[in-house]
Amino acid sequence: MEPESTVTTCYRHPKVESYVRCTRCDRVICPDCMREAAVGHQCVECVKEGARSIRQARTVVGGQVAAVPVVTYALIALNVLAYVGQLVRPEIVDRFGMLGAGLVGPDGLHYRWQDVYPADFAPEGLVAGEWYRLLTGAFLHLSPTGGTFGILHIVMNMAALWSLGRTVELQLGRVRYVALYLLSALGGSVLVLLLDPDALTVGASGAIFGLGAAYYVMARRLGANMNAVNRFMVTLLVWLVVSIGFTSWQAHLGGLLAGGVVTAAFAYAPRDRRTLVQAGACAALLALLVVLTVGKVMALA
Repeated sequence: MEPESTVTTCYRHPKVESYVRCTRCDRVICPDCMREAAVGHQCVECVKEGARSIRQARTVVGGQVAAVPVVTYALIALNVLAYVGQLVRPEIVDRFGMLGAGLVGPDGLHYRWQDVYPADFAPEGLVAGEWYRLLTGAFLHLSPTGGTFGILHIVMNMAALWSLGRTVELQLGRVRYVALYLLSALGGSVLVLLLDPDALTVGASGAIFGLGAAYYVMARRLGANMNAVNRFMVTLLVWLVVSIGFTSWQAHLGGLLAGGVVTAAFAYAPRDRRTLVQAGACAALLALLVVLTVGKVMALA
């Protein structure tokens, strides 16, 4: 009778001889499967299980803490890519810019809306069912030589998004930050629809004004030194007033109001039912914007 072999092998690599055991599960592990622990070594599975059991750090509003503001980077990238698309195909602006109601003539040109129009004209905008314009317009900008600012339009907006977005994203967490950005953009588009439905508007300004409101609300919530924050807010409001003559101030104001409402719900929701209150506030704002949009479109049509 042959003596029983005393050779032990790694539980993940049966051909590799080893005599080291995981300090948690006591399984044999080879050097490739060893992970340093406070005492001895642990296997890969035990390390993963331990990581899952560690409570994740949260922001003051309940979002997961993230060291890198990847959503801000992604939003900047989307805006830049959309701008490159505009340069290649300028008709993208007419097709996807925010527009409540307009007409396309038989000559392919665009005309102001009127509810009674010739048979060879076709409606465009939200009255034609193009609901996507409420958000797609927030990712487009003026052409390099268009409007008052030209290429400075996207440069200034992306600089503001870079500056504000990184701070607000780290304060809110990624999911809440995305909700804030999209609802602010939507709020800006809806106010444009309500007050100036014939205007074709583009730009991320509504969403960025929403970030500005969020920056102010979060600073108050976190007990920050408000001197610099108040100066920033005054500058933002002055720009809102000054820009009335040559920008879509309706988008700015709509984004500011929506962003302030959303962030207040995030920041001051009671801790014991925080997620429910925050989600409910976002859903309520979204429902209000939808009702206002549908009502205005029905009135136009």
